[in-house]
Amino acid sequence: MIALLDDHKIRYCVIGGQGVNAYAEPLVSLDLDLVVAVDQMGEVERLLAGQFRVERFPHRLNVSAAGSQLRVQIQTDPRYFEFPNRASTRDVLGMTLPVAAVEDILDGKVWAALSEDRRPSKRRKDLLDIERLLEAHPELRGRVPAEVLDRFSSR
Repeated sequence: MIALLDDHKIRYCVIGGQGVNAYAEPLVSLDLDLVVAVDQMGEVERLLAGQFRVERFPHRLNVSAAGSQLRVQIQTDPRYFEFPNRASTRDVLGMTLPVAAVEDILDGKVWAALSEDRRPSKRRKDLLDIERLLEAHPELRGRVPAEVLDRFSSR
């Protein structure tokens, strides 16, 4: 899938847990969350549908391949659309990929942690990801709302 995006010069970047892993001590995850440049979203959906199973949900596309355990989600929430413009290359799963800026990764995790639509277990993982980012980048603490910081067992 990454080769397909690269071959077609699709601007994208890694977000979510793998994005956190690029900036903090990695944790194992079978999810790969991406955001694609908004002006290329239609092209991406068409390209991927030709080679992968693509399911559309509110605010995301789920992309999967037979025999793979990797779960790819492409974020379609407009709040993420500028992330590819601020991305830089980093190591993700042994590959050099564009990754959203650490500030953008943190913002996305805060949005997810505050989303009442997410399962409680997912929101707890989002809090852990925020905590991991703040341990690696304590200068970002001021970006996190008090209501999120209050959820940590210790500050």
